[in-house]
Amino acid sequence: MRHLVEQLQKLEDCLREGGGAARVEKQHRAGKMTARERIAALFDQGALFLEIGLLIAYDQYEGQAPAAGVVTGVGKIEGRPAVVVANDATVKAGAWWPETIAKILRAQEVAMRNRLPIVYLVDSAGVNLPYQDGIFPGQYGAGRIFHYNSLMRRKLRIPQIAAVMGPCIAGGAYLPALSDVIIMVEGVSFMGLGGPNLVKGATGQVIDSEPLGGAHLHTAVSGVAHYRAAGDADCLARIRQRFRQLPEPRGAGPRPVVPPARDAGDLYGVLPADHRLPYDIEEVVLRIFDGGDYAEFQPEYAPEILCANAALSGHPVAIVANRRGFLKSRGRPRIGGIIYAETARKVAYFVETAERLGQPLIYLQDVSGFMVGPEAEREGIIRAGAEMVESMACATVPKIVLTLNHASGAGYYAMAGQGFDPTFTFNWPTARIGVMEGESAIQALYAVDLEKHKGASLPDELQLAIQQTRADYERWLDSRYAAARGHCDAVIDPLETRRVLTGALEAALEAPRP
Repeated sequence: MRHLVEQLQKLEDCLREGGGAARVEKQHRAGKMTARERIAALFDQGALFLEIGLLIAYDQYEGQAPAAGVVTGVGKIEGRPAVVVANDATVKAGAWWPETIAKILRAQEVAMRNRLPIVYLVDSAGVNLPYQDGIFPGQYGAGRIFHYNSLMRRKLRIPQIAAVMGPCIAGGAYLPALSDVIIMVEGVSFMGLGGPNLVKGATGQVIDSEPLGGAHLHTAVSGVAHYRAAGDADCLARIRQRFRQLPEPRGAGPRPVVPPARDAGDLYGVLPADHRLPYDIEEVVLRIFDGGDYAEFQPEYAPEILCANAALSGHPVAIVANRRGFLKSRGRPRIGGIIYAETARKVAYFVETAERLGQPLIYLQDVSGFMVGPEAEREGIIRAGAEMVESMACATVPKIVLTLNHASGAGYYAMAGQGFDPTFTFNWPTARIGVMEGESAIQALYAVDLEKHKGASLPDELQLAIQQTRADYERWLDSRYAAARGHCDAVIDPLETRRVLTGALEAALEAPRP
């Protein structure tokens, strides 16, 4: 027995070397960790890593496919058991062999059977083309990986986090695309259905990897990926942070409570006296929610909406908040408080992810409505807005609404307006809930008369009507008027916001999820 164990250990040590010292060094020169180094940094120090399938294909392909070019197993991340799938780029650039598919499927089955989160560390050149007949087709070919992805995402609600830490080409790009969270490493990651060579052959276009499918493109322009990491270490730290943001299993003890990063005592001065002027929404968020594990989702994509994962008195939450002021996206101006097609799709995905992962939603409303005009219609604003509304309406997690300033038009509905049964609704004294602002109503009601008298004095009767309309809207938009008619549960002192939201959230968390 001792001899057999010694032989086994020798074989395993050899397999763990992957493609060998020269290829490991090449990986390091590129500023990248190896698959095993990434796993060691990802999992809790000192915890067991139970590797699955190390010996797969060791006696095939003349020894050129150690561990079938992928490391799979179970360990603990932030104290929570999890499955990992990590391409070994030192073995044929992480290309898929037929046995690679079997290993990935087995890892996914372990995750599904045991309801464990799964992490994909992607660094692969794609299908090993000489062996494509054993990889691409068939019931248990590569397509089944995406089938399992979809089942975990839509039916089983198993968290899937994908980190693109190198190439991710062709059909393999659907593995991260079907995950809940996608992180891309700046400068070394690529995700695309075709690389530069294939694009040149298919379309004649000459383009480099970065503008075709790099981290900036997918986090700031296409919106396919969600977070951009500065390097491998940053990427792995973000995954660990994401695990800390997952809700605790029922019955688990309370998490540590971290005070807000900024002083709540300054909340009175954040919103300008004139409700039309811009302000920094982070100045509100960072004075209410816990400091520490705060991570904004797609900060460069549709920046007029802030989506972020945070904690409130130790409880993981998902925040949706409107930004105000003038912003830029893809070089084009954007108006804060307005919902564009991109805005709506970003929020819809974020809300669906929060629902799958069981994270309560907190909406901070300061919304003027949806964008109008021919460009908005060409971009599908109606369909995108419907997706935003539907994802919010069907979410079963607690939904708590705080109206800071404007809550106008259909934007009020899409930001979890009262008609969609949010768990609790609160107003600051500055809240203004109504179909539109008074000046907009004046334009809508009196546009013809105003045009007729353009450049001349307005008749007394018209002036009186306009003044009355302006006064009516100021009265209707008063936060106390809304509270008097039950349009919110309470008007609260901004300094009490953290305490009130915490109490509401802890009450809401007592209800079992459907």
